[in-house]
Amino acid sequence: MAGETIITVVGNLTSDPELRFTPSGAAVANFTIASTPRTFDKQSNEWKDGETLFLRASIWREAAEQVAESLTKGTRVIAQGALKMRAYEKDGQKRTSTELDVHEIGPSLKYATAKVTKSNRSNGTNSNSGFNTAPAGNSGQGDVWGGSGNAAGNWETPGNDGQPPF
Repeated sequence: MAGETIITVVGNLTSDPELRFTPSGAAVANFTIASTPRTFDKQSNEWKDGETLFLRASIWREAAEQVAESLTKGTRVIAQGALKMRAYEKDGQKRTSTELDVHEIGPSLKYATAKVTKSNRSNGTNSNSGFNTAPAGNSGQGDVWGGSGNAAGNWETPGNDGQPPF
């Protein structure tokens, strides 16, 4: 959406993601990311921690279920999403909080390794991208762009064995 404040934050999960479902059945995972800046102090010749930012975050639908299944307390993550202001009332006082509406999240591989397993999708499409890999009316046969089906087409060069020149 135009005008959103999109940020990327790197930090650790403070607890396991909490998975809930709305009355209509939509999944939402809520969690907090703790991000502490570190700077090198040349005078003392050591790294110093800055003030920790605790950012409440949420992710929706299928991604919420995957986050709840895959990420745990202490996991270092990289999350990208839109900052949102939420107004609420507590003890009769109006308050606001800044939260992250997560679009993408994954484990940081700086201090860890991961084995990625693609999830099966119930509808066969990538629901996050908005792109359908098999357009309607196309059973996966032929060229989806309406071409002849020959990928090389008129670009084929005589003597080209199909191998990259490096």
